[in-house]
Amino acid sequence: MNNKEPHITVSDLTMAYGDFVLMRDLNFTVDRGDIFIVMGGSGCGKSTLMRIMVGLKSPAKGQVFYGNVNFWETSTEQQEKIIQNVGILYQSGALWSSMTLAENIAMPLEQYTDLSPGQIGEIVSLKLSLVGLAGFEEFYPSEISGGMKKRAGLARAMALDPDILFFDEPSAGLDPISARLLDDLILELSESLGATIVVVTHELASIFAIGNNSVFLDVETRTMLASGDPKELVANPPDPKVYRFLTRGEDKEKAN
Repeated sequence: MNNKEPHITVSDLTMAYGDFVLMRDLNFTVDRGDIFIVMGGSGCGKSTLMRIMVGLKSPAKGQVFYGNVNFWETSTEQQEKIIQNVGILYQSGALWSSMTLAENIAMPLEQYTDLSPGQIGEIVSLKLSLVGLAGFEEFYPSEISGGMKKRAGLARAMALDPDILFFDEPSAGLDPISARLLDDLILELSESLGATIVVVTHELASIFAIGNNSVFLDVETRTMLASGDPKELVANPPDPKVYRFLTRGEDKEKAN
């Protein structure tokens, strides 16, 4: 029996830049509690899709529903309310270089809550400890490693206890060990926080290690070719391109 609850539903979505259609006919559902992978080759529009889902770019056509609310047709006030329940980890970490880690993480709390400085300080320390950076409050981004910057960016994304976390290529620029540690952290946070997580990535190790649902975007046909658990997609691929992507080009034609 399927007890899953749709958290984000993408319906008949077309992404375009002017007259150039990047992707069309996108239909998929991110269920509450999923670690959902947006995957596909370079240039297929993975990051653009994320931008549309978080309200940074409007679709050429189609809808994005948060629960039963049509994001692009609701009021600006309702859009802002939805986005306040979303945390985003950008590819670079997007930390302010002139601010300490504590100041970076405190920023959304200062902007969107009425908490006292003492309360904000406690939350900042908690978020840093959750990502393994306890004691690094007064460090600047230039003083820590790339993997630590990603974790600090994740702490900031979690500052407001969002229902949904979006990660844009979280493993980009990381060595294999740091990337694996970040994957492990994502799994731990998913289990402990119960948040829905959407990850844009092309890294196979991450796709199979953390993903339980996905959509595959194909740059040639400019549409999606599959959705579902990546492990099931490689075991029973609906299209040869999906199998080649998930096996890094094996010739075995398992797809029908």
